[in-house]
Amino acid sequence: MTTPPRDLADTVELHLWYLDHYRGVIETKLTGLREEDLRGSRLPSGWSPLELLRHLAFVERRWLRWGFAGEPVDHPWGDSGDDPDGRWEIGPDDTLEGLLAALYEGGELTRRLVAGVDPATLGAAGGRFDADDRPTLNWILFHVLQEYARHTGQLDVARELIDGVTGE
Repeated sequence: MTTPPRDLADTVELHLWYLDHYRGVIETKLTGLREEDLRGSRLPSGWSPLELLRHLAFVERRWLRWGFAGEPVDHPWGDSGDDPDGRWEIGPDDTLEGLLAALYEGGELTRRLVAGVDPATLGAAGGRFDADDRPTLNWILFHVLQEYARHTGQLDVARELIDGVTGE
């Protein structure tokens, strides 16, 4: 199914459905690329497909585990050298398989963290957010979803430039 059921009114489930969908699209876009295409860039910004994948895994971790749940996490900005405004980076040990596994594991953890939670629930204070600046779960999930959608679109362009493949 490429769209969620039209009668799905639970906003948390709707966000989760789309996040799952985009994880699958991202995997499809990256599968079949040569190692040099995964690690190299054809874009003026210079980011590589693996850097983008690693970024998305960290985005979900930052916003849901560290943000919403308030869990302590090591290196929440690890996709950019611990600099929130830094350039995305990958290490020599980062692989497509390992980063896809991290992306899917993050999705499973997100699902567990938000199961049965009211979308109006505020994120925890003390992790990513201070007591006076806590967004709702609905806001956080929408933010993460727009990150996935935007970066999947960028990956569409990168893949087309690499080998001409288009679509999901």
